[in-house]
Amino acid sequence: MDFNATAPIRPEVVEAFLRASQNVGNPSSVHGFGRSARRLVEDARRSVAALVGSRSQDVVFTSGGTEANNLALKGSGKRLIVVSAGEHDSILQAMPDAESVSLNPDGTLDLAKLEQVLAEAEKRAGAGGLLLSVMLANNETGVLQAIPEISQIAKGFDALVHCDAVQAAGKVALDIVALGVDMLSLSAHKIGGPQGIGALVLTPGLDLQPLLLGGGQERRRRAGTENVAGCAGFGVAAELAVTHLGDAHSLAVWRDEIEERLTALSPESRVFGREAQRLPNTSCISMPGVPAETQLMAFDLAGVAVSSGSACSSGKVQPSHVLRAMGASDAEAASALRISLGWSSKAEDVEALVEAWTTLFLRHAGRETSLDAAASSVA
Repeated sequence: MDFNATAPIRPEVVEAFLRASQNVGNPSSVHGFGRSARRLVEDARRSVAALVGSRSQDVVFTSGGTEANNLALKGSGKRLIVVSAGEHDSILQAMPDAESVSLNPDGTLDLAKLEQVLAEAEKRAGAGGLLLSVMLANNETGVLQAIPEISQIAKGFDALVHCDAVQAAGKVALDIVALGVDMLSLSAHKIGGPQGIGALVLTPGLDLQPLLLGGGQERRRRAGTENVAGCAGFGVAAELAVTHLGDAHSLAVWRDEIEERLTALSPESRVFGREAQRLPNTSCISMPGVPAETQLMAFDLAGVAVSSGSACSSGKVQPSHVLRAMGASDAEAASALRISLGWSSKAEDVEALVEAWTTLFLRHAGRETSLDAAASSVA
């Protein structure tokens, strides 16, 4: 139940990956082995481009979503970066001095605040010196942003627009032209592809300063020998994501069932972003009074994999900056878990999760009741 962290790799992807890994050629070599490797990479590039309605020559393969985000922000050449308060850490830590735009309580971007921040930033950056980065789907809450409207606002300030679509791919339809963005980040392992491969998709003619130097690969936008097997797996995963997009929408039935059953048991639980449009597979829900780390251990012992709202590099669970940006208290944010479904989810998985959640909640509630009774007796 933790597909937003990484989705199980699809069997078709494994087959493509293994076949490609047996290719001995370097895709930059001109001999037959090299040309064979190049074909695998370019076939994958076309498939990834088709996933987002782009041209293959505008797809830059990277090591994943984090590198794609860093390449977009640091390679844009813009003087001032503006981001939403709910962005992934690969955005926030890449540009720690970026201007931040607040979120509404439902997790959507405050558009009035966006215009205000962009207007003030434009004065400092000058014409054409701005870049706005807003994720399409939040990785913790699943909340979807109105990217076409946001892009239109940004274009009014002559700003370049980057969109982290890592969590949205395979769950909602993607079209880089309809979204109105200049750059789009993707990651294969979120859609049943291999880990360690991603892409930054550009609009035609956009110049990008490479972060990695030392070769002419990826049209001189990202040096280094391409990950041939990873690219091949990514290509197949992208094709399957398009084919099975309807399956992703059907996951909303299970998501809603989970939320209804858990909130019926615990009416004080908060489902973050429930009032907004969300990904069909994602639910972020609190268990009042029970720390997220306690929940994670209990679920793990019950054989159920879920995530807390956020975890720092040391592995310690911390209150989510996304939930705090939505107005949650530290205590509320610290008791929230993310549940995320995917292509191999089953009805029995839902039952196992609800059973584990119910057992933990009732055990905690029973303990509190006993303590309250003991305190009353002493008094």
